[in-house]
Amino acid sequence: MEKFRLAIIGTGVMGSGHIQFVSALENCCITALCDTDPAKLEKHKKLENCAFFTSDDEFFANSDLYDGVLIATPHYDHVPLAIRAVELGKHIIVEKPVAVQKSEAQRLIDTLKKHPEVKAAAMFCLRQIEAHKKIKHLIDSGELGELRRINWIITNWFRTQYYYNSGAWRASWRGEGGGALLNQCPHQLDLMQWFFGMPSKITAHMSFGKYHDIEVEDDVTAFLEYPNGATGVFVTSTGEFPGTNRLEITGERGKLVYEDGKIKFTRNEFSMTEHSRTTSEKFAGPPVWNVEIPAASSNNHMHRDIIENLVNAVQKGDKLIAGAEEGINGLELSNAMLLSQLEGRTIELPIDAALFDKHLQKLIDSSRYQKTIVAEGEKGDLGSSFSK
Repeated sequence: MEKFRLAIIGTGVMGSGHIQFVSALENCCITALCDTDPAKLEKHKKLENCAFFTSDDEFFANSDLYDGVLIATPHYDHVPLAIRAVELGKHIIVEKPVAVQKSEAQRLIDTLKKHPEVKAAAMFCLRQIEAHKKIKHLIDSGELGELRRINWIITNWFRTQYYYNSGAWRASWRGEGGGALLNQCPHQLDLMQWFFGMPSKITAHMSFGKYHDIEVEDDVTAFLEYPNGATGVFVTSTGEFPGTNRLEITGERGKLVYEDGKIKFTRNEFSMTEHSRTTSEKFAGPPVWNVEIPAASSNNHMHRDIIENLVNAVQKGDKLIAGAEEGINGLELSNAMLLSQLEGRTIELPIDAALFDKHLQKLIDSSRYQKTIVAEGEKGDLGSSFSK
């Protein structure tokens, strides 16, 4: 079987990493790279049988060189570039987040519906961590029973001012479109909807530039309400150190805690509601089993897994681990949280995408960031539009 020919747009930190991941695959090879910064491309000129482009127009004009495109650019470019690739019949992998706003994600979904021959994946690689798979199995199998409460504190995203200063597009409404929710947390928001489904309501409180000289959110606390009456709290920040990463799930059949790479399940022998209704005790709960569930909490090749999965979906018909169309769900959670803060009220889901876009445009109009257009042959600055 011939190797799948993959092109990458954006050769910054993530794009360069993906080049290394592909090098470990037997069924895939890099045949084209595109970045507006020639200096970033220069680092990869040793790649054999690879074409290099500093213009997206030139890149797409030579689409016969590749079978699929991996998009690893700043956020606003994800959907426009993905749509151009899909309309050329090219398979795609889109880095997180799939888009900045729900309406753009929907535009990509609508395009994909017109091209059913195209396989489209999102880089939601945390689904490939064994511990996350175990948690989802425990929920989906009913082992936890009906869910009652979810708490996820994910504040170990500490970032310095130097980090934000390292890229002109970072942490600006015009350049990035958001902060912690859009940059650091898309994976966790994807896992939230993957594990628990979508809530019906969200109320959020957040601060913009609370800990850093930035325009966007760096501290968020959100309250989620689910259709079955369950509630959730999601807390994140880039201004705390050492921070916490703790997921706690309470269901009818017990409590699961995932922290420090360990899954601990305090399992009720029977439903706590059943016990409450039938016991003659005033305070005692049902008997419990204390179980520590073994599962790896990291996966050094999880990004490679997503790339290999797309190739296998094209060549062998494998099911995608994370279809690009699923990216709209975690993104809607992010959009709803921001909209709640800006509107000062609880937001019902699905959100009003047009209302969100109106608010976002106001933030963009007030943004300090000015996008730099890099002329052909010139070295791009840190605001280059084709590297992440």
